[in-house]
Amino acid sequence: MKLTSHDIIRKPVITEKSMAAMAEKKYTFMVHVDTNKSQIKRAVEEVFDVKVEDVKTINGLGKTKRMGVHVGKRADYKKAIVKLSEESKGIEFFEGLQ
Repeated sequence: MKLTSHDIIRKPVITEKSMAAMAEKKYTFMVHVDTNKSQIKRAVEEVFDVKVEDVKTINGLGKTKRMGVHVGKRADYKKAIVKLSEESKGIEFFEGLQ
């Protein structure tokens, strides 16, 4: 399966902690579960036209949920914290949210 840059980056994570990290040029995204750090770096650089210095990823396992006798599971997810280089400009999408 061939993923485009827009398929890799699912959505931004907007929390108090991720907003505080933006002062250090760190941006948090939900990303496709099957991607690696180099694919995430390439996708962010392509979509937002910035220079990425570092990528950290977090794999999250979906919770098992029950409703009576029925047992289901929430989807697994992957988060990426992307640090931009010093000379790189910020990502405009987040600028109005602070």
